[in-house]
Amino acid sequence: MGEKTLTRADLSDAVHQNVGLSRTESADLVKSILDHITTSLVDGETVKLSSFGTFMVRSKGGRIGRNPKTGEEVPITPRRVLVFRPSHVLKDVINDGAGGSRGE
Repeated sequence: MGEKTLTRADLSDAVHQNVGLSRTESADLVKSILDHITTSLVDGETVKLSSFGTFMVRSKGGRIGRNPKTGEEVPITPRRVLVFRPSHVLKDVINDGAGGSRGE
């Protein structure tokens, strides 16, 4: 299975080809969008992208964990975690293979 990672540069190149902005403007646009999403998540807001999915930050409380190898109890500190919930449209595209030959 030939796995490829979609990078920020790939997104910038796609904007450049499809929208017609210069490469610099495309890179700035992608950076601005990602920065805005990041800032919203840090502020505790939910980010919903129609037909794609929802990003949200959840708080997890502290608890006692256990090292499975030694059995030693280890405290796990409270933290915030990023959660992504795909939309039903995205799920359908992935499951129906309508995404084309990407990743094959």
